[in-house]
Amino acid sequence: MTLTQLSTFVLVARLGSVKAAATALGVSEPAVSQALASLRQQLGDQLVTRAGASMRLTAAGTRLLPIASQMVALGADAEAAVRAGKGAPSQLRVVASGAVMEFVANPLVTAFAEGRSERIDATVGMAAADEMPVLLANRFADAALGPNLMPRPDDEMVSEPVFRTHLVVVAGAGVLPGNPKGWSWLVDQTGTEPSSDSGRLLRRLHVPESRIRVFPNQTAAWAAAAEGTGVAIAPSHLVTGRLRRGELRVVNTACTPTEATWYLTTLSPERRSTAAETFRHYLSTATALRVMREPGAGVPPSKFRPPVYVTLWS
Repeated sequence: MTLTQLSTFVLVARLGSVKAAATALGVSEPAVSQALASLRQQLGDQLVTRAGASMRLTAAGTRLLPIASQMVALGADAEAAVRAGKGAPSQLRVVASGAVMEFVANPLVTAFAEGRSERIDATVGMAAADEMPVLLANRFADAALGPNLMPRPDDEMVSEPVFRTHLVVVAGAGVLPGNPKGWSWLVDQTGTEPSSDSGRLLRRLHVPESRIRVFPNQTAAWAAAAEGTGVAIAPSHLVTGRLRRGELRVVNTACTPTEATWYLTTLSPERRSTAAETFRHYLSTATALRVMREPGAGVPPSKFRPPVYVTLWS
């Protein structure tokens, strides 16, 4: 039994599919299936089985899940203790999604790490909003930037507002026929997530799924909107240059412009890493606010890859 196998089981159980676990781990689906098969063979139980489009825990799997989650968390604590004992830099793993990932997260975390007197090994990766609580709770990530993950109080983690902006609808120079429900809406891969700002706005405007086109990233969606393919949703401060150059124009709707807030989510204070706490304080500084307001041209998002733990049991 290894921490890698237990981590795989926890993610399959929490995220509900082998594919989602593979994406979160940054490995192939066969690799996830193989790790799960080895754990099943050693423990003599299926642990988790397919039930339609999701996964269902067996009785033994239900008992194992909280124990496995605790062992994975202890593995992360052990790694942090060894790093500290060797004098290695503190580790900060940040996950983000959507425009925050594409434009803000990398320059923000880079500015944070470069501005510290002590060395911090900081990494940034992409994760879907519904994956973020799982990654945080099981210590695959230290902090998440983007949507509010905890609309109600939670004992395990805390979401705090760090930046306020406005969402606007943008389009090219052409005339838009009809009403918003009939327009072609161009979004990035997170645009239809229920907890994303774009997803909530599309629901408020009653846009049918058939009118939504998904692009690889926000930049591609905005470029298509500028060419007259449809309309796109944008944080207003991230399209200022495109508006000034006349590439895009703001189209007012019954629901926009509307306020939008970016949040930092971390574990509760008693479980939060020192690096995560330091990053949390940094986000309230003038430097951090300036980076979030004017992050630059943006960078292509990359898949989040948690650390692969060494084998502790054979």
